[in-house]
Amino acid sequence: MQVDNDFQIPKTLCGQTYQLNRDMSQQDVMNRMDIKVSGLLKFDEPMSQHTSWRAGGKAKYYFEPAGMDDLCRYLRAVEPDEPVLMLGLGSNLLVRDGGFAGSVIALGKSFSKLEIDELKGQVYVEAGVPCAKVARASARKGLCNAEFLAGIPGTMGGALAMNAGAFGGETWNIVRSVTTVDRSGQIHKRVPQEYTIAYRHVQMPAEEWFISAELQLQKDKEGKSEQSIKQLLEKRASTQPMGLPSCGSVFRNPPGDHAARLIEASGIKGKQIGNACISEKHANFIINKGDATATDIETLIKFARETVREKFSIDLQPEVRIVGNEINSNQ
Repeated sequence: MQVDNDFQIPKTLCGQTYQLNRDMSQQDVMNRMDIKVSGLLKFDEPMSQHTSWRAGGKAKYYFEPAGMDDLCRYLRAVEPDEPVLMLGLGSNLLVRDGGFAGSVIALGKSFSKLEIDELKGQVYVEAGVPCAKVARASARKGLCNAEFLAGIPGTMGGALAMNAGAFGGETWNIVRSVTTVDRSGQIHKRVPQEYTIAYRHVQMPAEEWFISAELQLQKDKEGKSEQSIKQLLEKRASTQPMGLPSCGSVFRNPPGDHAARLIEASGIKGKQIGNACISEKHANFIINKGDATATDIETLIKFARETVREKFSIDLQPEVRIVGNEINSNQ
């Protein structure tokens, strides 16, 4: 993709974080885009502040819409060829050090509605709600089948986009319908039958993004949902590197096997590049031990993938989404 002239990366700064000549206020950015919005709008925003890896380059534009109307207004104003990236908790995302030459739209507080009808077993949840909150709230209302969401370190928008799963459960198994928005700001109501859904994959119409979902759960007749969540979280804490910057699982599990087992069997548990390290506790996690760059992390991902391919003839597929420009590239 072509980078805007104001977003060029000087070759003399390859490998370092570049700086623009001036800071831009929100009014400056709105004037530049010829738009007026109510939400927070920034230019040249470090994505290391918005991803769970705490690493990565800058977004050309960073927008937190104040609501649906604000979001639609912004989408209509974005140039047709400008990349758009929807962001939740940034837990499954790596933005390369050269930055993202487009708009990152963070669906947070203004898309955090969660309503539960315990009689019908139905849950309305907006894209910015953390998955773990959905699991806990549903269990407190006496509903089950959403317990697995407690193990997903992201929001419902991201879970819908990739059919996220944990502990044997998958997001789209409990989806009744979804609401999306497209690039022209049009709202669509869709059902699961309109999508091709597979393990950690959802094929959807181009340039549509999830805004909300209706889930169908079941009555927790045995009253075990809350206890199940507690046990799942205890298991997670005992097997995963909690409290350290990571994205969660880096690779999808190949059919009939586990990515963590293959990486560990390849003898590279603990391998470190820069300050990015394959976790000693769970080999399918890469942790940031301090000031790892996105380049460190991506290089380690490639190393793990190549090592497993050479040893087992299995090509691990990344679960994490990698976007943006490399630090020495203007494309």
